[in-house]
Amino acid sequence: MNMEKLELLICENLKDKTEEFKRVFHGRGNFYEAYTFLTVDSIDKILFACFFQENEEEQKIINLLKNIAKNNNFETFVVQKRYLSKAPSEIVFGRLEENLFALENSLKYSIDFSKKNIGIFPDMKKGREFIKSISKGKNVLNLFSYTCAFSIASLAGEAKQIVNVDMSKGALSIGRANHHLNNQDTKKVKFLPYNILKSWSRIKKDAPYDIIIIDPPSFQKGSFAATLDYKKIVKRLDQLASLECIVLSCLNAPELDTNFMKDLFKENAPEFKFVKRLENLNTFPTNKEEKTLKNLVFKRDLVKNNF
Repeated sequence: MNMEKLELLICENLKDKTEEFKRVFHGRGNFYEAYTFLTVDSIDKILFACFFQENEEEQKIINLLKNIAKNNNFETFVVQKRYLSKAPSEIVFGRLEENLFALENSLKYSIDFSKKNIGIFPDMKKGREFIKSISKGKNVLNLFSYTCAFSIASLAGEAKQIVNVDMSKGALSIGRANHHLNNQDTKKVKFLPYNILKSWSRIKKDAPYDIIIIDPPSFQKGSFAATLDYKKIVKRLDQLASLECIVLSCLNAPELDTNFMKDLFKENAPEFKFVKRLENLNTFPTNKEEKTLKNLVFKRDLVKNNF
């Protein structure tokens, strides 16, 4: 793909843009081999580009995106260079207001361009929609909650209670603020700043859970490695789950496929049966399906496949 085609693709994806968060170019899935280092997002009036690797055409791409942003009525264009240690963001033109947020299905999620991860992962939209659709009256456990996006979606779906667990107090503080941003009552929500793998006794206090969300980082030095630690969570599910508990098991490690996850459940929690894999957004294309985000649904004592 040359830059002319890149421009045409992004402009085509911007034709139906709204104020809601939308990825308009996703090179990370290896579909566009010449641009595997690049993502571009439309966030209301902001065009946001991330460079994950240094590239000799970087400035040409930035200039191209700058023109696209101006021609499509964006007020601000921001570039983040993720390959640098502190992943600095540069405002190419415009300005960033305080207290920024992204919209998804009319729910608000605060974002901060000074951070490496700005506060929400757009590829998980289908997962949040699924959790919202099944949450009514349910007791929900949200593991590796980060800024509590699943919790917001679940509470919007009328969950009875949500327990968010993440070792980052800062992320949980943002999560609490996100609930307030959506005028949600946090009396139904708990925020536990714990290392999950060392805190099972505390997590069990609010069990049994009707829904369990497992959305870990693929690798976080010193705290989590999917290949070693995911099974430790799966082994604990029988102690945490209600009789018909639904588990959303997520993984974004390109080197691990769906069979890795299915085998984990088969070997370590055989009473949880595989139901389906959630479809990924069409704005996250790939030519190697298994390298993309994997959202797998399991159910304890599975009776029906329709929910």
